[in-house]
Amino acid sequence: MKGRILVTGGTGYIGSHTTVELQNAGYEVIIIDNLSNSNENVLDGIERISGIRPHFVKGDCTDIDCLKKLFAEYCGIKGIINFAACKAVGESVQKPLQYYRNNLNTLYNLLELMPENDVKCIVLSSSCTVYGEPDENPVTENSPIKKATSPYGNTKQIAEEVIADYINSGAPIKSTLLRYFNPVGAHPSAEIGELPNGVPQNLVPFLTQTAIGVRSELSVFGNDYNTPDGSCIRDFINVVDLAKAHVCALDRMLENDDCESLETYNLGTGNGVSVLELINAFEKATGVKVPYKIVGRRAGDIEKVWGDTTKANEILGWKACISIEETMRTAWNWQLKLRERGIM
Repeated sequence: MKGRILVTGGTGYIGSHTTVELQNAGYEVIIIDNLSNSNENVLDGIERISGIRPHFVKGDCTDIDCLKKLFAEYCGIKGIINFAACKAVGESVQKPLQYYRNNLNTLYNLLELMPENDVKCIVLSSSCTVYGEPDENPVTENSPIKKATSPYGNTKQIAEEVIADYINSGAPIKSTLLRYFNPVGAHPSAEIGELPNGVPQNLVPFLTQTAIGVRSELSVFGNDYNTPDGSCIRDFINVVDLAKAHVCALDRMLENDDCESLETYNLGTGNGVSVLELINAFEKATGVKVPYKIVGRRAGDIEKVWGDTTKANEILGWKACISIEETMRTAWNWQLKLRERGIM
């Protein structure tokens, strides 16, 4: 094994896919998750794909005593990938204190415990929301950090600043900030995918639940934006492609002496796709119609953003490879598997 890695929020959507890729790459994974937006059954799916069941601790990363107990039990953790965060833009506008408390206290606790437990590095699950409403697209890692349009986006900006300040203070750690664009899709095995508790806050699970009849119709928030079809534009990246980038980042920090103490990378496809185009891609890939209606704009939404991923391509040796149509097929196959299991 290449070493032990702690994955916070590891039963969640991106965390579970990243756990699979870490195990495929030879890492031993310990997951901690409070299951606030996921299910322990995800561990079964991870095991069916990789043949390995990760260690699992049910716990809340905002509880520092819980984390201390974990580090005492699992000695020799080399790195952390931090997914433990609330993540819905709209919900963050309605519940800002929940987002600041959860997303930031988790990070403070992890950073505080890293040096005393000889943990060398941490990957932060950040977001393109740090760019706010960009002046021009595609955005690069050097694009201005704009005022956040939502509390969720602000927690990502603050988290990046906290890590930078901590490293600049002389903390003996390295960190890679991965600024995601919009992760979608599911593992091609249909063993794991996006399954939020309750009503989905993200577009694609709501779309697939609408297509299968769980939801009556999908709401498209606004058709009067300054875009070709009036709907918001995003850079939709396949979740498996995204997960693989975390392994690249971790390998670089642990194995490459040239790695800087703090590095930042955009993770996306480099292409902007509108919400209406995504719906059309789903219908084309699956042959299934999605009932939808146009409603008013949603507070906190950015009009259009997509990324320049040249830096990640060249330095991490990573590139998004899976098409949007294939990604939509994986999302639909995952939804069909949930129906087959009687879950959704």
